Amino acid sequence: MEEEPALIRFEAVHKFYNSGATRVHALRGVNLTVEEGEMTAIMGPSGSGKSTLLHLMGLLDRPSSGKIYFRGRDVSRLGDDELSRLRGSEIGFVFQTYNLIPRLTVLENVMLPMTLVKKVPEQERRNRALKLLEQVGLGHRVHQKAVLLSGGEQQRVAIARALANDPSVILADEPTGNLDSATGKQIMEIFRELNEAGRTIVIVTHNVEVADYVGRILRIRDGQIVGEELKRPKVVT
Repeated sequence: MEEEPALIRFEAVHKFYNSGATRVHALRGVNLTVEEGEMTAIMGPSGSGKSTLLHLMGLLDRPSSGKIYFRGRDVSRLGDDELSRLRGSEIGFVFQTYNLIPRLTVLENVMLPMTLVKKVPEQERRNRALKLLEQVGLGHRVHQKAVLLSGGEQQRVAIARALANDPSVILADEPTGNLDSATGKQIMEIFRELNEAGRTIVIVTHNVEVADYVGRILRIRDGQIVGEELKRPKVVT
């Protein structure tokens, strides 16, 4: 029986940026895989290439050289429209700054990706959004404007929104960075529950406490993967 391909695979990926007259070598020959059902943290100091790596995983950018595979398909050179469709239906994003639309209600923010991508039938979108908000503990706030929520509540909405189109993977960029430690733990517990239910999650972070929740840590420095640790997540209280 043929083995299933990795969900995400990087093959000798380099990424260059031009900053004025300076050429920045952000990633240097990165090779990695993310398997279905993993919960992985990417850790490293500022400027190490963490966010660049996540943007490439999320198909928000293209490699300067090398290849990126999604479920065995080379996506490195897909056109913008095809990348956008794949990104919208298969990848959910959670950002440090939440990126909600302040004037929309909580419910409208979660329904928005379904409206844009049309992966979920129109008649099911509202009920799906309501169920996702219940799942993250915000069933009582659905008609509140997003701008009026606390930071922790906004991040919960962002997680529900990331799940809207039932993506294959959630990519989170410093999801606890703007939260106090207690609220950060609550957010990580949501990620842990999602992973235990089978969701693939990749988290970029510099917060060592986040590592308590994951089964794998990739360490990056100067644009290169310099270490990998497989571990059993702790029972965090």
